[in-house]
Amino acid sequence: MRFAPRQLAGAARGTGVLALMLTLMLMLAPELVAAQSAAAQGDERQHAVLPRAATLSTPSGDIQGTLLVPLPLGCTPAALIIAGSGPTDRDGNSKLLPGANNSLKMLAQVLAEAGIASVRYDKRGIAGSARAGASEAQLRFETYAGDAAAWVRQLKREGRYSSVTVIGHSEGSLIGMLAARAAGADGFVSVAGPAERASVLLRRQLDTKLPPELAQANDRILAALERGRTPGKLPPQLQAIYRPSVQPYMASWFKYLPSQEFARLKMPLLVAQGTTDIQVDTNQAALLKQGNPAARLLLVDGMNHVLKAVPADPHQQLASYSNPTLPLAPALAGAVTDFIHALPRRPCR
Repeated sequence: MRFAPRQLAGAARGTGVLALMLTLMLMLAPELVAAQSAAAQGDERQHAVLPRAATLSTPSGDIQGTLLVPLPLGCTPAALIIAGSGPTDRDGNSKLLPGANNSLKMLAQVLAEAGIASVRYDKRGIAGSARAGASEAQLRFETYAGDAAAWVRQLKREGRYSSVTVIGHSEGSLIGMLAARAAGADGFVSVAGPAERASVLLRRQLDTKLPPELAQANDRILAALERGRTPGKLPPQLQAIYRPSVQPYMASWFKYLPSQEFARLKMPLLVAQGTTDIQVDTNQAALLKQGNPAARLLLVDGMNHVLKAVPADPHQQLASYSNPTLPLAPALAGAVTDFIHALPRRPCR
């Protein structure tokens, strides 16, 4: 969903507004490395890495991704990395921002160097998977979840991997929950994933920053979409966010409560959340843990939404979203690799 920041920029100032701007740009867009130490089970070697193209064939077109495998080739664990919302590509970058941060590319690199293969992909309609995209009016949240589940099944069918873990970042966390359950993943990792319904978070962020009359209109629109209904006439100031063509997608998204979906998962679980994330706070991670007490909860001190060590200062936060030179937060890298290596392994074919 295209969003003009000037429409809301006068509503407030500071970190709260920055978080709102980033949320609306990255959550609601319509088109729709140096190694870190991550040793596990006594193996502290850095593996050489081989990148390969990966493709998921669907009736509406191919979904393109990158497979990163550690060398020498062998029976290794694998992970499917799912990007967040909007036009965020397989590497964690958005065309709505002036530069790349390469957060998910760095995560894949760290995994491969620790002996874990991974696939990261452009969601349909985005970057290399643009041709597989449906029209905005036809897109549903289940489309993304179905694609992710199909990737998991494909990795399992290949028989080359001792386990398959789903890693979902931001909105990709909810997509990953649905996919992991549907496809029988061996493990699931939520990174900066919300626990509350998307409409609740959007209402909370907007209501305190919109003028009273627009806040009331926003509540009315969200309430209608939560019930699966069309909200009727839209104020011009909110047209970009809630235009009719994106309403079916939003209604399909709003019906899911992430903490409830997380509670349904039976495989080993890890919840990772940064303490300086201005889009998703640590309370969301605590709520996920509360929904499924068997999950391990990791709070990464000083990690922000793009998985980098950045203080809460608004200017540094914004700059980090377009800075590929900042390394991945080491504590995240180590925890994710240790989690995957600790999963039960099955023989490869």
